[in-house]
Amino acid sequence: MSPEFKAIADHALLVTFADEISDSAHGAVLALDAALGADPPEGMIETVPAMVNLLVSFDPIATDHDAIKTHVEGCLRATIEAPSAGTSRIVQVCYDAPFSPDLEAVSAATGLAPEAVIKAHLAGDFRVLMYGFAPGYAYLSGIPDAIQVPRKPAPVRDVPAGSVIIAGPQCLVTTLTMPTGWSIIGRSPTAILTGDPDHPFLFDVGDRVTFERIDAATFAKLTKAGADG
Repeated sequence: MSPEFKAIADHALLVTFADEISDSAHGAVLALDAALGADPPEGMIETVPAMVNLLVSFDPIATDHDAIKTHVEGCLRATIEAPSAGTSRIVQVCYDAPFSPDLEAVSAATGLAPEAVIKAHLAGDFRVLMYGFAPGYAYLSGIPDAIQVPRKPAPVRDVPAGSVIIAGPQCLVTTLTMPTGWSIIGRSPTAILTGDPDHPFLFDVGDRVTFERIDAATFAKLTKAGADG
């Protein structure tokens, strides 16, 4: 892919591979991210991978946009190995009431029974595309076509942390009590925020995620165990 380059202030370069989300565009993002990690240009501070682009942050005293762009173009011309498949992660989720306030609405919108919606969600092929919006908010691709629903017309306030939410082709497990306009179909006791400053989130970009169904009693038990440490 031939990306577009955009200077961001005096300290970053945005490398964009596509206008729409696709596996090929995201694969190119991850490959470039890996290449820059293995061979960083002078002055680079960090890279931030997203769905179709990569932000390269740098020290403007040590380098500039042109030097970073030249290095990126060199990485793109070189033979870049495909990124690894990432680590497989399991996230437990309870779809029982009251943890799934929008399950019936998703059922009505898709024409599927609630149990069929759950089965479709469990069968999704989920991959971590990017982090954004709030700490630990990992945007996952992989919602099956049959249960893709649009965002709500207006957000709902005070959605609990651990809520499993969907909108369009994406899924997310919330980490904070915050508003959302996505559909809430379950809740997870799996800790996304690790408390480890060197690896603060459960997922890395590129990881694959499998959802594992649990009942309300197991949810309560795991939640208590997590609270007890």
